[in-house]
Amino acid sequence: MGNERLTAFSDGVFAIIITIMVLELKVPHGTDLAALSGLLPIFLAYVLSFLVVGIYWNNHHHMFCLTDRVTGGILWANLHLLFWISLMPFVTAWMGENHFAPLPTALYGIVPMFSGVAYFILERTIIRSQGAGSKLKAAVGSDAKGKISVLLYAIGIPLAFVHQILADAIYVLVALMWLIPDRRIEALFNETAEDRGA
Repeated sequence: MGNERLTAFSDGVFAIIITIMVLELKVPHGTDLAALSGLLPIFLAYVLSFLVVGIYWNNHHHMFCLTDRVTGGILWANLHLLFWISLMPFVTAWMGENHFAPLPTALYGIVPMFSGVAYFILERTIIRSQGAGSKLKAAVGSDAKGKISVLLYAIGIPLAFVHQILADAIYVLVALMWLIPDRRIEALFNETAEDRGA
């Protein structure tokens, strides 16, 4: 089976997740800056989560540009990824509403950490289904950045109970790492498209 239905469904889920998160930004009951200041933690949590979800959507899109056929294993691995990402609105709201308190901050880290694990499982499932000539394997290699991200989240989670700001800084660092574009998939996709056109 082709990947069109899977990507359309996944895109819809990503869009709904972002919509739910933005709905947590309630309009303040006041017209001055003091009314807005109470929303700052909620807004900061939203910005971080928007970046995280956007990064996952972007990488998911690129991954499926190199995936010609979808197996049952890929469908389940994709649902596993979407399950973890779908928890982002809850942990975002809880962390923001409680001004980045230790337990909500730790739980926040758990969701992107397991999203990273699920993404890695999906990636490996696709690579396995593609066999020895896997285009995705050629593009991502050992996926060192993905493994480092999961490790950093694993460090940030217990750190939230010791120094919550350092945990938040680690979460931001992971997002910033992924904002630097990885051109390998795009380059390989463009080569494949040129080969098809030739």
